[in-house]
Amino acid sequence: MADLTGSRPVATLWQLALNDDRLFCAVYRRGDGFELRLESPTRVILTEPFDLQPRSVAQTGALRASLKRRGWQDAH
Repeated sequence: MADLTGSRPVATLWQLALNDDRLFCAVYRRGDGFELRLESPTRVILTEPFDLQPRSVAQTGALRASLKRRGWQDAH
């Protein structure tokens, strides 16, 4: 994953691939909390505040499942 902001992720929740494209769902520290980022190797696609609660983690899983239904596959 490209270091687009000068910070490193606290955790990468998942990585997906479609042909030569890659998506990363990662959690970063932000001030006194956390931020969720959906990133490609070259840009940040989405950022939002993130709390480490079951509901927030489930929402990232739902996004992953939705992308997989559209043809994305787990990347390793």
